[in-house]
Amino acid sequence: MEPDLFTAAAEDRQEKDPAASPLAVRMRPRTLDEVVGQAHLLKLGSPLRRLVGEGSGGPAGPSSVILWGPPGIGKTTLAYVVSQATNKRFVELSAITAGVKEVRAVIDGARRASGGYGKETVLFLDEIHRFSKAQQDSLLPAVENRWVTLVAATTENPYFSIISPLLSRSLLLTLQALTDDDLRGLIHRALTDERGLGGAVTLHEDAEAHLLRIAGGDARRALTALEAGAGSAIAKGEAEITLETLEGAVDRAAVKYDRDGDQHYDVASALIKSIRGSDVDATLHYLARMIEAGEDPRFIARRLMISASEDIGLADPTALQTAVAGAQAVALIGFPEARITLSQVAVALALAPKSNAAYLAIDAALADVRAGLAGPVPAHLRDSHYKGAQKLGHGQGYVYPHDVPGGIAAQQYAPDSVHGKRYYEPTRYGAEARYADVVERVRERLRGEQPGKDTAGG
Repeated sequence: MEPDLFTAAAEDRQEKDPAASPLAVRMRPRTLDEVVGQAHLLKLGSPLRRLVGEGSGGPAGPSSVILWGPPGIGKTTLAYVVSQATNKRFVELSAITAGVKEVRAVIDGARRASGGYGKETVLFLDEIHRFSKAQQDSLLPAVENRWVTLVAATTENPYFSIISPLLSRSLLLTLQALTDDDLRGLIHRALTDERGLGGAVTLHEDAEAHLLRIAGGDARRALTALEAGAGSAIAKGEAEITLETLEGAVDRAAVKYDRDGDQHYDVASALIKSIRGSDVDATLHYLARMIEAGEDPRFIARRLMISASEDIGLADPTALQTAVAGAQAVALIGFPEARITLSQVAVALALAPKSNAAYLAIDAALADVRAGLAGPVPAHLRDSHYKGAQKLGHGQGYVYPHDVPGGIAAQQYAPDSVHGKRYYEPTRYGAEARYADVVERVRERLRGEQPGKDTAGG
């Protein structure tokens, strides 16, 4: 049996008994206008619009599209809408379970359908990043010859996970995470639409807020939780889904956390101050509260990167590397796995030696610049590579440090207005202790200071 027959059989069951399908399936958009979010991809004349045949004139839409974005934001839905709008055969495969044999069967079926019945095929391949190079290679002839319209979906960066020949033959579309407003509109539609709950129940405001938090930008998760809450309310003879009913239905307690209010900033502040105070357990508590409340993982990752420089700095130079790597991983994998990455980074920062010396140094330098202490650059440091620079004395007297034993030339670098200022005062904590010894030796060589002598004058 060809894979598309499984899809056809599933669609037949849904048509015979729509109520038996999950709410997320019943509420699947039928046109691009019903798609939630992704406004940047649905503008008039966009590749997706042309792919479904909207508009006249101009080149045809792309024959191969790669949809990149986090789970639950409509990648499968867009592929389904394309097939429905163009009246094409829709075949869905998952790279988790399918292999080259299944792909070739679909391609062969598409060629027969195109030649014998004149009906083109949309092949939706989910999780394409799980295909090996050889498996992805098997798609190239079908894409090259337009035997199928390939719509592939991935949650991982396609520049790392998809082979170059396939990527170069495809249009890459980046889907954005759904906002609370996007999900709110979808929930309201599902509550009233005859394909959804048809007005059988209403949703209390507190329950709606909790539903949005646990959805975490995932439309499928939002509709699944809504369906569970509606089923529980109806079973109890209630006309409204309350917060208590929803909590019981999804087995998730509501966390008091307003992502746009004081709690958002209070908990974020407590997380950073717990890291600064080296309390790893409190750090994990506040991190868990932010995750459970549906906080944007990118916001958490940004706060951790700031903490790595502001509170740790050169006491552990690897802290920022860890935080940046964590932020990149979070952007690639998203929740729920991103919670592990965030935990790893937060624990590392909480237990790292602390120093705010780099933070204080740049603020002190900025204060002087803002106060007008930004005198002319010393003549010997000015650019001397243009015609006439020598006549102005630019570059004259500059000592090339690499020509000096030890690589440190005794000459003035700062403008006269701040010459002798000491902005960076390293601590003796962690790896920064090494910098403390180095900076004293360097200052002594540069300005003839004795180690530990303060000539800053402020």
